[in-house]
Amino acid sequence: MNTQLSELLRLLTNLIRIGTISEVDTENGLCRVQTGGLETTLLKWLTMRAGSARTWWAPSIGEQVLILSMAGELTTAFVLPAIFSDAHPAPSDSKGALVTEFPDGARFSYDPEVGAMTVEDVKTAIFRATTEIRLETPKVTCTQLLETARLSVTDGGTMTGNITHSGGRLTSNDVIVDEHKHSGVETGGGESGGPVK
Repeated sequence: MNTQLSELLRLLTNLIRIGTISEVDTENGLCRVQTGGLETTLLKWLTMRAGSARTWWAPSIGEQVLILSMAGELTTAFVLPAIFSDAHPAPSDSKGALVTEFPDGARFSYDPEVGAMTVEDVKTAIFRATTEIRLETPKVTCTQLLETARLSVTDGGTMTGNITHSGGRLTSNDVIVDEHKHSGVETGGGESGGPVK
């Protein structure tokens, strides 16, 4: 086989290769890939958006990926994550669900068959909005402590259990409940009048 033909076969073989991530440089957005007996130079990985809107999700060491090489030159290739492997199998067998699983055990999923979105095992969640966060639903349930700096209830409601108030005035229908006086007070078994506004 002559040298020209050997070089052509090498370039064709390198057009699309499968490998695993061996190094990740997050500062520069680059990674190395082990493919066969070769390790690539530092290469860029492909992302969903990289313009005025940008996405970031670095590949992880051991992740199986595709290498796309224009003209078959591995030095100018791009890395396309990712392919499931024995080391990192699929996190779901659903036909329609979107599932993302993280190394700390956190998991995000949406199943259109039942219309259910689930976020599990995260330690904290922060939503920052400069104008408003609106929940349009018949019911919101908080199973533990709900803490808020201010509260405004516009359509009534009920409370059960022991309620403790401190550090300010509690007003009901223009009556300061913790300071109000009663009219018509009598000694003995009589009842006082209503509170004085």
